[in-house]
Amino acid sequence: MAAAAEKVYYATGRRKTSAARVFMKPGKGVITINGKKADDYLRRMQSRMVILQPLELLNQQDKMDAQVTVAGGGESGQAGAIRLGITRCLIAVDPENKGVLKKAGYVTRDPRMVERKKYGRAGARRRFQYSKR
Repeated sequence: MAAAAEKVYYATGRRKTSAARVFMKPGKGVITINGKKADDYLRRMQSRMVILQPLELLNQQDKMDAQVTVAGGGESGQAGAIRLGITRCLIAVDPENKGVLKKAGYVTRDPRMVERKKYGRAGARRRFQYSKR
């Protein structure tokens, strides 16, 4: 007799210009990002800590596996996008997790992005140098 297929949860996380697709299922706590282990993909310790925050808050580090596809932006933006994706997956697993995750500030998408450069300006806000003569 075939084993029952385990439920896979999906969520999208975004931050700055990064977008992460997160697939989670019950497992041993293995996180794979773009085909690599999380420790190999994310170089900075801070980034590794950021993606684990929602799992540690709910004591799910060793209970859920995550497979992540992330694109765009840099390491910080990607880590933030992954964290939001993992948070949304954990809410899909059990909607009662939302209150705890929201109180910790993980449910809110960080809206900060780089301001675009405007015409007639040297940058987003900086003006060209004034010349009297």
